[in-house]
Amino acid sequence: MNQILRKSLCIVLLVCMALGMQSAPAQAHGFQTAYLELREQPGGQVEVLWKTPPALSFGDEGLSRPMTIRPVFDSHCRAVTVPGLMATPASRVSRWTLNCGETGLAGETVTFPGVVDNFLEVLLRVEWADGHSQTSMLPMGQESFVIPEKTTVFAVGQTYLKLGVSHIFSGIDHLLFVLGLILIVGPSWPLVKTITAFTLAHSITLGAATLGFVKVPQAPVEAVIALSILFLASELAHSRMGKPGLTVQYPWLVALTFGLLHGFGFAGALTEVGLPPQDIPPALLFFNIGVELGQLAFVLAVVALMEIFKRFGPEQYPPWLDWVPTYGIGTMASFWCIQRVVAFWG
Repeated sequence: MNQILRKSLCIVLLVCMALGMQSAPAQAHGFQTAYLELREQPGGQVEVLWKTPPALSFGDEGLSRPMTIRPVFDSHCRAVTVPGLMATPASRVSRWTLNCGETGLAGETVTFPGVVDNFLEVLLRVEWADGHSQTSMLPMGQESFVIPEKTTVFAVGQTYLKLGVSHIFSGIDHLLFVLGLILIVGPSWPLVKTITAFTLAHSITLGAATLGFVKVPQAPVEAVIALSILFLASELAHSRMGKPGLTVQYPWLVALTFGLLHGFGFAGALTEVGLPPQDIPPALLFFNIGVELGQLAFVLAVVALMEIFKRFGPEQYPPWLDWVPTYGIGTMASFWCIQRVVAFWG
């Protein structure tokens, strides 16, 4: 492995580490997203489920405060029961009932005060009394949303495409694994084959798990994903010492094997959000496309940064800088592994 590749990616790695330390404790694959589900019943009654992360972070010290953001129905829907709260280490879930009268949910305006200031996404799922359902994403920078009468397949695809892109960039552990592959293989034709194998593998398990053909407990999957990153860190260390390992010799095989595992991680996050029953194929397809577009953007950005450093970077680097990627990836992977195992058994 050419030393310039490791040196040119130190900044990328440090950014990933900084983001990773701020990600969700047990699952770096989870959405930083609030979820509102509205189930319309005959007669105008609507069952509301509001699910959010347990806390919001603020300040440079990484402090947090309980999540208090709640949807406000601004038009004709009125609450007929008091919201009940169930808090867990992973989420806060509230349930209550609305009365929307004969008009129903169509045209109702829902406002989410505070979501813009707290950088929180909101996914809205509506299930109508006739069994039809739809899923929409609150546009970034907006706090209110008008419930449409019916969502087209194109709108469903657009929503899940955005979710896929959002998920890949919030999944710092996945990006760190991809970064490890780039460091080992380098910008070359084998890298194209390696990333393609990784993509095909996690697409297969994402579809199989989301559709219910395969069921794997999520907590152990997240812990083993951290171990897969630790394995790449070990491979980097061996390569640095002139002892190329399995990933150097068969990068596509390693990517294919661990890609199957990472697909289960994606499926766990998508399962939490859910798929619209009448639009499962396009929703799943566009979510996967979003994941791949985000992954491709990351790979191209890293390769471009490598080329920039190669052409315009300093001639000399401190010797220890060559080991930063190896120890950085290994440290983050070890941190995640211990954190997730403790959370699993705790």
